[in-house]
Amino acid sequence: MDTKETLKRWRLILGAESEKMLESFDGDGINLSEEELLMDSALSQIYGNDEGGSSGSGGSGRGISTPKLTKWLGDLRSLFSPMDIKVIQNDAIEKKGLKQLLFEPEMLDGLEPDLSTGALLLMLKDQIPQKAKDNARQYIAKIVEDINRRLSDDIKRSVTSAMNRREHSPIPSAAALDYRLTIRRNLKNYDPELNTILPEKFYFYERISRSASRTVILDIDQSGSMGESAIYSSVMGCILASMSSLKTHVVAFDTKVTDLTEKCSDPVDLLYGIQLGGGTDIERSVAYCSKLIEEPEKTTMFIITDLYEGGNRNGLLRRMSELKESGVNLIILLAISDSGKPFYDEGLAEKAAAMDIPCFACPPEKLPDMLEAALKRRPIKI
Repeated sequence: MDTKETLKRWRLILGAESEKMLESFDGDGINLSEEELLMDSALSQIYGNDEGGSSGSGGSGRGISTPKLTKWLGDLRSLFSPMDIKVIQNDAIEKKGLKQLLFEPEMLDGLEPDLSTGALLLMLKDQIPQKAKDNARQYIAKIVEDINRRLSDDIKRSVTSAMNRREHSPIPSAAALDYRLTIRRNLKNYDPELNTILPEKFYFYERISRSASRTVILDIDQSGSMGESAIYSSVMGCILASMSSLKTHVVAFDTKVTDLTEKCSDPVDLLYGIQLGGGTDIERSVAYCSKLIEEPEKTTMFIITDLYEGGNRNGLLRRMSELKESGVNLIILLAISDSGKPFYDEGLAEKAAAMDIPCFACPPEKLPDMLEAALKRRPIKI
């Protein structure tokens, strides 16, 4: 890259305030193209001088007025990649205090689907004016559709795999005969005269009825830091609830407990039932979920939380220990997120791990494998 191109890039990074200084490196000056001026204008709306100077269009650093919003969003889409747009959108919301502009239909229609923005919308959903409610739901629906597209088939395949390869049942059933294992284990009993195997023992799968034969409970922390996890968990809950071989419960908690199982037919409705941003009483929620368990040995329970317990810590540890001892397959997911390392209560996580309760963060792409291992009750490797 030659000097002129390098100086142009620094000019776009540093803004109009740097122009005179950068011109000292090149006597011909810095001549931005029409597209570069448009890019400079779009960036200056967010990254311009807060005291009043910004480049290109002469706007101020105080952010974007509503009338300019549609043009700004259009400029972003024409000038930057989707990944760049998400970064700029988030900076616009966080750095420039544009949360109120999220309530404008034009803003929501133009935004690229983004988990952190979706979590913010869910947190503020009760404040969204009537004119923007439909747009907000459509924005959340885009995020749900994207997660479904990426995970639904793999999650269903993992559940089917786990359910079809469980421990063998002592109850004979011709429809559930495991032919391969029966033949393999009885090869020693081959009769050459009859030219056939004479089995001493038959092996049968535990039959999978059309009704739910396993229970999965998702216990979801609604605290503000768990926004992305709540979105992924809710979508996963709806996918699992659509499978007749599973009985699925979805529960959300802050200082109160809300059973959202009846909303599992529509992931957007389920997400709108979540109240992000409250306190945390994990012990109360675990106590509620314990009442949903009918067959502990056939129940897998996920607590999706950062473990920052605002309630009874000792009571929580006691209840988790009781569930574990009863035969429930209990797993703590510290975060399900595309973005970075989770924050969590390390002390409580260590105590849970000491009780042989898996406790880890799970990236979204690992959810299907994790779920299959959990339903098979095998060690989980992430």
